[in-house]
Amino acid sequence: MNTPSTYSPDIAVPASQRVFGARDLFSLWFSLGIGLMVLQTGALLAPGLGLAGSVMAIFCGTLVGVLLLAAVGVIGSDTGLSAMAALRLSLGRHGAALPALLNLLQLIGWGAFEIIVMRDAASLLSAGAFGADSLWTKPLVWTLLFGALATVLAVSGPLTFVRQVLRKWGVWILLAACLWLTWNLFAKADLAGLWAKVGDGSMTFAVGFDIAIAMPLSWLPLIADYSRFGRRAKGVFGGTALGFFIGNLWLMSLGVAYTLAFAPSGETNALLMALAGAGLGIPLLLILLDESENAFADIHSAAVSSGLLVKAKVEHIALAIGVICTLIACFAPLAQYQNFLLLIGSVFAPLFGVVLVDHFVLRRRQGAEAHVGLRWAALIAWLGGIVTYQVLANLYPNVGATLPSLILAGVLHYGFNRVFSRDPGTVPA
Repeated sequence: MNTPSTYSPDIAVPASQRVFGARDLFSLWFSLGIGLMVLQTGALLAPGLGLAGSVMAIFCGTLVGVLLLAAVGVIGSDTGLSAMAALRLSLGRHGAALPALLNLLQLIGWGAFEIIVMRDAASLLSAGAFGADSLWTKPLVWTLLFGALATVLAVSGPLTFVRQVLRKWGVWILLAACLWLTWNLFAKADLAGLWAKVGDGSMTFAVGFDIAIAMPLSWLPLIADYSRFGRRAKGVFGGTALGFFIGNLWLMSLGVAYTLAFAPSGETNALLMALAGAGLGIPLLLILLDESENAFADIHSAAVSSGLLVKAKVEHIALAIGVICTLIACFAPLAQYQNFLLLIGSVFAPLFGVVLVDHFVLRRRQGAEAHVGLRWAALIAWLGGIVTYQVLANLYPNVGATLPSLILAGVLHYGFNRVFSRDPGTVPA
């Protein structure tokens, strides 16, 4: 018999096993909204927008993003299905295979990136603490340690991780680290002066908004893997939205402020060293350890997506994927692969425009049997959104592509289903 943590990804979790409340989801998404990559993303906005402009872009982008993220989370709690399994209701069983494969590829890549981010930060901090020749400055040592940690967490499953680690003590440690970094910033930086100083104009507000909204929206293909264990839609929506909004806004804003105050060169190493100067580096160390939770989510959800493509237990697949991510982090050159990952990620914003309209507007949160073949209206609307994203991103980069492509794909899907309402989700040959 399946336990809640290993429940099959293509079978709805029964009501008796949906145990996550708002506090559980808040703990999970507050944690996932915090991380070194979030701090570094904030640093990207700092020179062009300044402190005031960056914080406004982060606030607006994160607010819109978490509302969409939480809405997709409700789909998981409504259906009890994993993220990729729920796509079968909108795209058909065959139509959902492509996004599952793309999601697997991107999650393996991002899992490796998370391990690399942790490795590089730990190596840098260790060099200052133990000397350049110490064993603890060797990248391979940290790669293996963080790869093993993320894999163990992924194999243990979300219920064990959230309820036994995050909810009991993990979220409190993270909160203390964020408070310490914030106190250090207020104590040492001239925030009034930084707030009054405008950016150099190298980035528009629209681009900053697009970068900020991309953070919560990057979790769209994963969230139902965890919200399917939620007890009630209200708790799923509220816990997810509030947790990620606070964590992401807080940490990304700290990334902006620390960059402007202590690392104006904008280099990653300069930002890390500035952060390491607060509280003997302990708050940064805690955030570094928290980064393993992002890698956990990547590896676990990659295993869940694989469960729709191959027949094997999720925990066994998670173990294999954790090993693959660690090996990639050890040996593979990822500079060019990052562009491929960003390209894959661009297909999911318009996809979930289709999914949100299909679930909330067309089906009105009612369950349905997955169409055996392809739902052509949804696929065509998705394609229209992808084309829109690529046109805007390449020809009009200052406009922002994420939100317009998501909205257009949803509108197209609704329009197709209204026109061809005799068989929703299909169009005649």
